[in-house]
Amino acid sequence: MDSNEAKQHNLMGSESALERTLYPYVTGSSVVAIKYKDGILMAADMGGSYGSTLRYKSVERLKPTGKHSILGASGEISDFQEILRSLDELILYDNMWDDGNSLGPKEVHSYLTRMMYNRRNKFNPLWNSLILGGVKNGQKYLGMVSMIGVNFEDNHVATGFGNHLARPILRDEWHENLSFEDGVKLLEKCMRVLLYRDRSAVNKLQIAKITEEGITISQPYALKTFWGFVTFENPTVGAVGSW
Repeated sequence: MDSNEAKQHNLMGSESALERTLYPYVTGSSVVAIKYKDGILMAADMGGSYGSTLRYKSVERLKPTGKHSILGASGEISDFQEILRSLDELILYDNMWDDGNSLGPKEVHSYLTRMMYNRRNKFNPLWNSLILGGVKNGQKYLGMVSMIGVNFEDNHVATGFGNHLARPILRDEWHENLSFEDGVKLLEKCMRVLLYRDRSAVNKLQIAKITEEGITISQPYALKTFWGFVTFENPTVGAVGSW
């Protein structure tokens, strides 16, 4: 092997060792979360889309993070798994100090914003939008971060189509003294609208609850739906340019 062939071999070897998500392949749809009277509620369906094909129907996108937080993600599922791996290392490192303290949701959210912004600056983004919610020392925390590191806190947040279809409902109906039952009903209303309007959504969802006592994620269940609306039967009637 001459020097040119050796250089080409080394170049190809270095490129093959570098793995990046150039395009999102298997993706999850919206996540919606709210503060309620006792803590945080978060909802997501369990669909995993391969392009426009609803390939997977049992993808869990709500995951506990440490003792005080829960993470929900839209976007590329494999990148979400990479984020979870990084968070597991962070939580393990923090626990090794054995100082009686543990990372709260504000710290985890800050870590995620730095991670997403750092990867964006390397032109190797993680193709996800994330919601991080939690309760520590009686303080409720709810924030989101986009794939390029844009982040904020609010009383209710959503990703994907939820930003356009769910948050208007939340702005009208959310209040800080929501009970657990009313909070679940509000999230189910948002998820039902997303099911009707988002082609990537499936009627199989989970709702997570986090309070000072701990984290609970429901078993998957389906919403009751009604598809007999006139606009569903003939959606182009009266539309400009329709036949």
